[in-house]
Amino acid sequence: MKTSKILIVLLFLLLICSGGCSQNKAGKSQKHEPKELNVEFVPSQNAQTLDAKVKPLQQLLSDELKIPVKVHVATNYNAMVEALSSRKVDVAFISPVSYTLAHEKHAADVLLKSKGYLVDNKGNKTNQLVDYYRSQIVVNKNSNIHSLKDLKGKKIGLQDSQSTSGYIYPLASLKQQGIKQNDVKTMQIKGHDQALIALLNKDVDAVATYQDARADLKKDYPNIYNDTKVIYHTKKIPNDTISVRSDMSDKWKDKISSAFINISKTSKGKKVINDIYGHQGYEKAKDSDFDTVREYRKMVEE
Repeated sequence: MKTSKILIVLLFLLLICSGGCSQNKAGKSQKHEPKELNVEFVPSQNAQTLDAKVKPLQQLLSDELKIPVKVHVATNYNAMVEALSSRKVDVAFISPVSYTLAHEKHAADVLLKSKGYLVDNKGNKTNQLVDYYRSQIVVNKNSNIHSLKDLKGKKIGLQDSQSTSGYIYPLASLKQQGIKQNDVKTMQIKGHDQALIALLNKDVDAVATYQDARADLKKDYPNIYNDTKVIYHTKKIPNDTISVRSDMSDKWKDKISSAFINISKTSKGKKVINDIYGHQGYEKAKDSDFDTVREYRKMVEE
């Protein structure tokens, strides 16, 4: 009888230990430490052009992190958020809007936000390095559109619905002027450069781009500043993020942050990140930096 009681107690203790051990293992497995790093981008320009530009980043990151790195170009922002959610992507160059969506799904944590030079009204970079940018509405120079209110009933070229400067901020700005989305005709165009080309070809009456996307087309379209005009600039938008999957270990979050910052300080690295997105460097970011983006999202979603 005593032997039976002892066996029952031992069995009970064994079950408790097994449960505890399983929980410990599960807890440890929640913190991701990559053996290979998958990095993803969403095109702000022609996807084929961007794909060629991001490849050199693979080697630079691999040298810094001492593991293989694969860089991919995503089809759109929504696909990137889903890839972060399903843990297919470790690191994402992701727009402020997409970051807030991914963070709400517990799919991503922000590490860094980019820094870039302000551009003057002729497309020339100034020496002012900032961590923000703006969205702009561009029309053809001879257009009779002079303000946001003139856009009512007009055809506007927009980006993906998760694009901060190409969708959320311009639509929120229209709403602030009393113009609802169904008061205008919208056309989705992939890439800010392609949107401007559509405007020049008169396929649309206006386009929303980041400030000042026209500078990227000056070489191929030298008259773009003479042929177009900006009728509106939005309020400041926090720059694009480098975010990671939310289960990334703190150690690797620090390593990835340091790797990008170190790369941005070398002449070769600076050229690579500038060629991709016009980034000039990075600084640490926190989730609350993007609260204003959440406010603009809410305006569009209501």
